[in-house]
Amino acid sequence: MLISLHVKNLALIDETEVFFKKGLNILTGETGAGKSIIMGSVNLALGAKADKTLIRNGAEYALVELVFQTDSKEQEQILTEMDIPLEDDGMVIIMRKLMPERSLCKVNGITVSQKQLKELASLFINIHGQHDNKELLNVKRYSQILDEYSGEKLGNIKEKLKTAYAEYKKVCKELDESVVDEKERTREISLITYEIEEIENAALKTGEDEDLEEQYHKMVNSKRIAENVSVAYDCTGYTGRNAAGDSIGRAVKELKQAASYDEKVQELTEQLEEIDNLLNDFNRSLVDYQNSLEFEPGEFDLVERRLNLYNHLKDKYGNTVEEIFEYKEEKEARLQQLADYENYILNLENEKQKKYDQVIELCKELSDCRKENAVQLQEKLKNALLDLNFLSVEFEIPVIVDEQTISSDGYDDVDFIISLNPGETMKSISKVASGGELSRIMLALKSVMADKEDIGTLIFDEIDAGISGKTAWKVSEKMAVLGKEHQLICVTHLPQIAAMADAHFMIE
Repeated sequence: MLISLHVKNLALIDETEVFFKKGLNILTGETGAGKSIIMGSVNLALGAKADKTLIRNGAEYALVELVFQTDSKEQEQILTEMDIPLEDDGMVIIMRKLMPERSLCKVNGITVSQKQLKELASLFINIHGQHDNKELLNVKRYSQILDEYSGEKLGNIKEKLKTAYAEYKKVCKELDESVVDEKERTREISLITYEIEEIENAALKTGEDEDLEEQYHKMVNSKRIAENVSVAYDCTGYTGRNAAGDSIGRAVKELKQAASYDEKVQELTEQLEEIDNLLNDFNRSLVDYQNSLEFEPGEFDLVERRLNLYNHLKDKYGNTVEEIFEYKEEKEARLQQLADYENYILNLENEKQKKYDQVIELCKELSDCRKENAVQLQEKLKNALLDLNFLSVEFEIPVIVDEQTISSDGYDDVDFIISLNPGETMKSISKVASGGELSRIMLALKSVMADKEDIGTLIFDEIDAGISGKTAWKVSEKMAVLGKEHQLICVTHLPQIAAMADAHFMIE
C-alpha cells in the first residue's frame, strides 16, 4: 500500500506531500493543474525514463519519494534477496533524485539500479494510463493476458516447454550441420585424421612450453647474463683485494686477534664468520649457475625448434596446451561420428523426434491449461462488462491450435472476440472497440486480474476517458468494489466517480 508521495522541484511543483488512504483515493482538478505531473512523479520514482527538463527552473535537482507499507511475505522476501533492509514497521522508502547529469535511486537508504527499481515497482504497484488501453488493440497481448490470469500452474508448464524447446532446436541445428555428402565427408575425415596425427606426433606435455620459453630466453641472453654474473662474482669473491669475500676474510682475522684480548669480541667474530660462510655458499652457487650458462649450439637449436613447434600448434588449434588437447578430443569424437556416419545421423534423427514429441506434449498440456482458464476468464470478463453498463455482451477467448507455429510459447493462437450489440457478429476487440469501450473493457480486465495479482496498489490515470452519464455511475460502482480489496488511486474528471472516494484530493 502506498502511504505517501513527496515531490520537490519537479516541473510545476515547488514542494508537496500527499498522504494516501486505504480504499479509493480520487484526484481531481482543472486541466493543467498538475494531476498528470503527480501521477508522472510516481512513475518516475519507480524507474521511468528521466528527463533533466523536468527539474524545476532554478533548482539544482528534483526529488520524488514514495513510502510503501509491505503487504505480503513475497515483497519482504524479494527485498531480502536484494540485500535491502526492511524498516521495523514494514515500511519501504523509495527515493529518486534527478540531477542534470544523472539520477540516483535508493530504497531504504541502499543505492539500487533502475532495473532493480522497476523489479520492486512491479511488486508494489500497478499503474494504468490512458495509452495502456491500446494494448487491447494488440492481438499478441491477448495470450500474455490469458497466461498472467492462468497463474503459477501454467507458468511452470511454460518453463518446462522453454527448456524442452531449446533442447529440440539444439538437436535440429546439430542435425542440419551434420548432413554432408560422401565427397565432403571423405574430405573432412582426411583433414581431421591429419590434424590428430600432427598433434599426437608432437608429443606435447603440459608445462613443457613454459619451460622451453624460459630456456630459450636464458640462452638468447646468456652472454649478457654471463657478463653480469662474472662481475657479481668478482665483487663477492676472494680473488681480488676489493672483493667482499677477501675483505670479510681479513676482517675475521683481525677480530680473532682482538678476541684474544677481549672475550666480548668473540661473539662479533662468530657473527662475521657466519656471514663469511654464507658468502662462500653464495659464491659456489654462483659458479654453478655460471657453468649452467654453457651449452652446445645444437642444444639451442633443439630448444628453438621445439618451441616453434608448440607455437605453430597453438596458432592452429588453441592458445594453450590444454586447449590443443581439447581440440584433439573434439576431432576424435567427430571422426568417430563420421566413421559411423549412418548410425550417427540415425541417432540424431531419433533424438530430434524424441525432443519434438516432448515439445508437442508440453504444448498440448499448455494449450489445455489455457483453454481451461480461458473459459473462466471469459465468463468473469463478461460479467464484469455487464456491470459496466454494456446492455448486451458476448465474449469469448478462443484458443486455436496450430502445430505449424511451434515456439517456446507453445502452438496456440489466442484472441479476444466480442459483440457489444444484440445480433452483432463477434469480432476481435482489436477491430470493434471504440475509445470509451476500450476504457471499460480495460477496467473490467483490471478488476478481474486484480484478484490474481498480489499487488496492493492500483493507479488509474483518467480511466473515465470517453464515458459519461449512467455508464460513469457503473464505472464508479466497479471502482468502489475494487477499492474494498485494493488501494486505488484514480485521476478523474467525472463527479460520478469522485463521489465514491474514500479520500478526495483536489489539485490546483
